[in-house]
Amino acid sequence: MKFLVISDMHGAAGRLDELAPELKAADAVLFAGDFAEFDHPETGEPALKKLCDAHDTIFSVIGNCDEPAFLSDIEEKDISVQGALLYHDGLAFAGCGGGTRFNGSTPNERDEAEMMEDLSIAESLDGSKDSGSAETAGMCDNLIVIAHNPPKDTGCDQVAPGVHVGSAMLRKFIESKQPLAVITGHIHEGVAVDHIGATTVINPGPLADGLYAVMEIEKQAGTWKVTKAELRKL
Repeated sequence: MKFLVISDMHGAAGRLDELAPELKAADAVLFAGDFAEFDHPETGEPALKKLCDAHDTIFSVIGNCDEPAFLSDIEEKDISVQGALLYHDGLAFAGCGGGTRFNGSTPNERDEAEMMEDLSIAESLDGSKDSGSAETAGMCDNLIVIAHNPPKDTGCDQVAPGVHVGSAMLRKFIESKQPLAVITGHIHEGVAVDHIGATTVINPGPLADGLYAVMEIEKQAGTWKVTKAELRKL
């Protein structure tokens, strides 16, 4: 299964036209939030419409530049995984939106505990109890998390060498549940593919700057695996 991984469109909906070949090749689109341009939340609606016109299968959350009420817009389009647990083709999708509190310059800044409440529904997942392997025991190997704010202490939350600004609580959740993959964004400098244990963490970078990623997964010996996670640029 092939996914187009994008984040931080920031109103630059025209970038989706440039991604037409990748959109056609993808089984689904994973979008980690920030439909709207900074300080222009009204640009979120046309970006949402363009995204929904571009592909039939989309899983998304909202970002810190999107108004909190914009969550109802993506829910109406039936693409939201924020505060939800959705199943598709044997995979589970959950998500949390917004960014951690900084200086209040964006409309959707939240406490870590508040953001993690979005993932409380996924706490019920037990992981691969029947795998019979110590390597995979406890893993939620079919869970893909979409979180606008990245987990702490990976390449995906690094704003400068050695300076990490991600969520410690999200990292703890990942260490406990070991989902198949975590798709994130928010930190424009943190363009990376990294790992927390068995979990692949991808920050594709801002689509507004022409950055995106492709992720491929397949089931091997009864367990889902990420077989490709590749950063790309238009």
